Amino acid sequence: MNSRLKYILAFICIFVLGVAPTFASSTESSEDVNVKELILDHVADAYEGHINILGLNATIPLPIIVKGENSGWQIFMSSNFHHGTAEHNGFYIASSGDYRGKIVEKNQAGEEVRPWDFSITKNTLGLLLSSVLLIVIILSMASWYKKHSKEDDPKVPKGFFGFMELFIMNVNDDIIKPCVGKNYKKFAPYLLTAFFFIFINNIMGLIPIFPFGANVTGNIAVTLVLALFTMVIVNVFGTKEYWKEIFWPEVPTWLKVPIPIMPAIEVVGILTKPFALMIRLFANILAGHSIVLGLVCLIFVTVQLGTAINTSMTIVSVVLTIFIDLVEILVAYIQAYVFTMLSAVFIGLAQVEPHHSHAEKH
Repeated sequence: MNSRLKYILAFICIFVLGVAPTFASSTESSEDVNVKELILDHVADAYEGHINILGLNATIPLPIIVKGENSGWQIFMSSNFHHGTAEHNGFYIASSGDYRGKIVEKNQAGEEVRPWDFSITKNTLGLLLSSVLLIVIILSMASWYKKHSKEDDPKVPKGFFGFMELFIMNVNDDIIKPCVGKNYKKFAPYLLTAFFFIFINNIMGLIPIFPFGANVTGNIAVTLVLALFTMVIVNVFGTKEYWKEIFWPEVPTWLKVPIPIMPAIEVVGILTKPFALMIRLFANILAGHSIVLGLVCLIFVTVQLGTAINTSMTIVSVVLTIFIDLVEILVAYIQAYVFTMLSAVFIGLAQVEPHHSHAEKH
C-alpha cells in the first residue's frame, strides 16, 4: 500500500477513535444533547486535558498559577477543582456569567473577579509544544547544513531535510520574494516563522488526542498577536514614501485640507489590514473545528429517533466527518499560506520607493 495512503488511513483511525468516544462520554449522562454547548466546550480553552480512546478514559490535570486579591500567589494542579465542581483556596471555575469556564474568586464585596491567571491551559500547552517543535525543526535544519556545508563535496538533503528544504524554498521563492520585493531577505525570517508556526498549530489542532487537539489558531488572542506583529513590522520598517502616501497622498488638495479625508482613510487602513489578518485566520480555523464537531454530534442527536435512523445518520456523519477533516488538512496549509502572503504584501507595500519623473531620470 502507498505510504501516503497509510498515513491518511492512520489519521482517520486516530480521529474516529479519538473524537467519537470523547463526545460519547460527554453525552452519556444526558438524554438531550445540547449541540451548541457541546461544541463551544470543545473548541474553548480548558484547565485540563482528556484522553478517551479504546476504553481509556483519563483526565490530565494541568498546572494552575494564579495571583488573587486575598490569597496572593497560588500554584496547584487543576485536579483540585474536581472537573470544575469544587473550590480550592478560594478559587473556583465559574459555571456561568461573563467568566464562564475561567478561574474566579470572590472579592470583599462578594463579587466574582478574575485573579491574575498564568495557568498552563490546554491552548497554552499546545502553543508551547508547537513552539518547541518549530525550534527543533529549525535547529535540526541549521545543524544539518552547518555540518555538510564544510565538506568538499556537499550532500543534497534527502528525506525529511530534503522535504523541508523544498517546503521552505517554496514559501520563500513563491510567496515572500515576489510579494515583498528586493528587501525580502530582511523580512524572510519573520514570514517563514509565521508560516510554519501557523501551519504546525493548524495540523496539531486536527489531532484529537491530548496533548494535541488544542484550538490554538482558532483562539482570537493568538491571531491578534500574530496580526500585531505584522502591523508593527509594516509600520516600523515603512519607508518615508509609505508615510507620505498615508498623510499626504497624491490626490486633489481639497481631499487633504482643510478636512483630511484621505489621510483619515489611510490611517484607518493601518488598523483594518491587521484586523483582516486576525479575523480571517481565527474564523476559518474555528469554523472548521465547529463543522467537524457538529457532524460528530449527529450520531448522538439521532439516538432517540430509532436504530435505523441513528445507524444511517452515523454512517453519514462518519463519512462527512472524514471528508471535512481531510479538507481541513488542506485548509491548514491554505490559511498559513494566506496569512503569510497577505503579511508579505502589506510589508511590500510599505517598502515603496520614491517616484521619480522621466525628466529627473535624464
